[in-house]
Amino acid sequence: MAIVLETLGLQKQFGGIAAVRDVSLRIEKGARHALIGPNGAGKTTVIDLLSGVKRPTSGRILLEGIDITDLEPHRRTRLGIARTFQINQLFPALTPAESLGLVISERVGAGVDWWRTAGTKPQIVEEIGGLLESFHLADAASERTAMLPYGKQRLLEIALAVACRPRVLLLDEPAAGVPQTDRRELLATIASCSEEVTILLIEHDMDLVFDFADRISVLVNGAVFAEGTADEVARDPRVKSVYLGEDVRA
Repeated sequence: MAIVLETLGLQKQFGGIAAVRDVSLRIEKGARHALIGPNGAGKTTVIDLLSGVKRPTSGRILLEGIDITDLEPHRRTRLGIARTFQINQLFPALTPAESLGLVISERVGAGVDWWRTAGTKPQIVEEIGGLLESFHLADAASERTAMLPYGKQRLLEIALAVACRPRVLLLDEPAAGVPQTDRRELLATIASCSEEVTILLIEHDMDLVFDFADRISVLVNGAVFAEGTADEVARDPRVKSVYLGEDVRA
């Protein structure tokens, strides 16, 4: 399989603390790849480095072979990297339909006049409708985002990231704070994204991780501790000892 996203010896220092230590990852095109590990393992810092929110102390990041290590976040977005955050980054006064119209219009180069463009371009209207349906938001399309249940807000944030037409989608704990009854629907919706979209996921709910991921990397103390298929990682005695516990896929 082609490698779409790769890190080479990625490191991030905060003063004397190494949050990320010599992390080398190879994410295959179309993969459903999970990044797991204990709290403080450096998972979100890795996502911050990949998306450009933080700059590495050393190491390189390649997107389909192109070095993007020094690019600003907005330039990475244009090249095909989109992300979500642990805490929603939404437009609370807009509706889901308006929010999607804004993102899509910006993507197609009509950001300044987005409200008029979204309403008069059939292809944009069609894309908004498709995303609302795909992410189970059609029934809430005209509600203010601030009034949506938290699970719907998480779905909207992911829909906005998908509206950027990414090649790589970085999801930082998408199920955090979502009621247990809604979590499987959320992960199923993510998993149903086009196979053209490569997904790198951080998630603490191990049942969801093992249902979702075809490959898993385990971070401990900022370094890659183990990596493999979901079954390989679940059966790794070292991973069980430091993170998963003995009852995972026993």
